[in-house]
Amino acid sequence: MALKSMTGFARSDGSHGDARWHWEVRSVNGRSLDLRLRLPPGLERLEPQVRALCQEKLVRGNCTVSLSLKREAGQPEIRLNETALSEALAVAEQAQRQTFLQPAKLDTLLGMRGVVEVAEPEESEERREALASALLASLSAALDQLVTARIAEGERLAEVIGTQLTGIQTLVARATDCMSKQPELIAERLREQIARLDEAGASMDPDRLYQEGLLLAAKADIQEELERLTAHVAAARELIDSGQPAGRKLEFLAQEFNREANTTCSKAIDIEVSRIGLELKSVIDQLREQVQNIE
Repeated sequence: MALKSMTGFARSDGSHGDARWHWEVRSVNGRSLDLRLRLPPGLERLEPQVRALCQEKLVRGNCTVSLSLKREAGQPEIRLNETALSEALAVAEQAQRQTFLQPAKLDTLLGMRGVVEVAEPEESEERREALASALLASLSAALDQLVTARIAEGERLAEVIGTQLTGIQTLVARATDCMSKQPELIAERLREQIARLDEAGASMDPDRLYQEGLLLAAKADIQEELERLTAHVAAARELIDSGQPAGRKLEFLAQEFNREANTTCSKAIDIEVSRIGLELKSVIDQLREQVQNIE
């Protein structure tokens, strides 16, 4: 399974009987899987199945699922309310006896409210289930398209992150070369301190001078940081190649990269190591931005 981004969009159109619809699914970065469903009135019953489908295919991301549905108007059913007609006829006959007017005509009686009813055709449970099944199948297709889009974006991110990891490796190699010059720099630093002491006429304790040299060497030693940076690069590449959701672990590694770069900068005793440390921080910041997009 390829590395996946959390960003993507997909749409799926479908029809069943007199219903026409389209699903739209959008996803962006998120710490976990956060689903926002927008279903038409009357289809809220589908929400559990929709959530289950999304959870089956997605691991992380803020995901919005929208359904637009239109139905063609069915042929209405015209019904005669016999009870209402009987009551209307009785009232008409009573009024005719009292007023001696002409009896009410049929079209007049049928025009009275409630005598003739127009009802929309009722949908059977079987038809509702068939529509629900078709809708969910269409959603599944949309989610598959979304996953494909997220994989494509993930492949692009993997290339970018791979380039950034190579950049970190190159900077670590440069810093390692600088480490070979550390004894000379430390010796130069000690000579400067001795010169200042001589100018001040202060006495020099050889033991104290030796301890100062050891302390300066310990403070300037970045070998451990460089080794950890190398190990982090290897761990990041393994995560990318694993085919498993790696976003959270890569985010943690990015924090560790940054920690080692900060320590390298704080220990630097020459301008070149300081520059390398700042370049490391810049590349690592770019890396952190990219891994936030990964599922």
